[in-house]
Amino acid sequence: MIQRSHRVIGRVICVLGMIALTSLAMPVRSAAQEPGTIVARDSRVQGHTYAYDTSREWPLIVALHGLGRPYDWMMGYDGFIDFAERDGYIVVSPLGYHPRGWYGSRGYGNPAGGGRGGAQSTLPENLGELSEQDVMNVLEIARDGYNIDESRIYLWGHSMGGAGTYHLAARYPDIWAGLAVAAPAPRRETIDELASFSRIPVLVLHGDEDSTVPVQGSRSWVARMRELGMQHVYIEVPGGDHSLFVRENPETLSKVFAFFNIVGKDQLGVRQ
Repeated sequence: MIQRSHRVIGRVICVLGMIALTSLAMPVRSAAQEPGTIVARDSRVQGHTYAYDTSREWPLIVALHGLGRPYDWMMGYDGFIDFAERDGYIVVSPLGYHPRGWYGSRGYGNPAGGGRGGAQSTLPENLGELSEQDVMNVLEIARDGYNIDESRIYLWGHSMGGAGTYHLAARYPDIWAGLAVAAPAPRRETIDELASFSRIPVLVLHGDEDSTVPVQGSRSWVARMRELGMQHVYIEVPGGDHSLFVRENPETLSKVFAFFNIVGKDQLGVRQ
């Protein structure tokens, strides 16, 4: 029998170590509020929205947001949910423990690039480690809770999330069937990590007028991919900035889904 639930895109959000189990002596009443505001303001709360046909396996996309953004930022990219529903993906968007955690890509300490002043200085000294682990925790929640196609688990990220994508691909190369990055911001000295995941197909998107993360960085990484014989697609968007060229441009964003639709572990010679 095919079991179905409501037709909405899958989303799983988890903050490491902060799943709330609350017992109250008296019920607490609150004023009317917009849906999702509790999840947005209280990190102890998990938000789950999911729907899928349990009679089949589903491909999974892990989406990593940029610096300072909320956990569901990439869900708001123009066309993102429509494309995911159209092509049958479950999507998870981890916070990465903290909006400036860098997913471990800037080391396992408190990343200097996250701005250590103010609130950042009160965060754990192992923030980078926690940020990486949060992504892996969310991945396991998705694997445990949904019928995921293990040959089609994809990782993609924007800016800081692009750096996290490269880092997590190097750390866990056997998991991913394909990678996509938009305006990625990895540390230059980590370019040799490409050899660790040279079997994984990669899509790189970058605007040539990006003033936040200059395009020369992606050009260097793509040149190294070419030297390693990696299967990759590089799209440099004329006039593209750092964010809007993908966040508010469904035509650019659609290339991520088109790429993931044609790559998998049992295709293109990357069977694990």
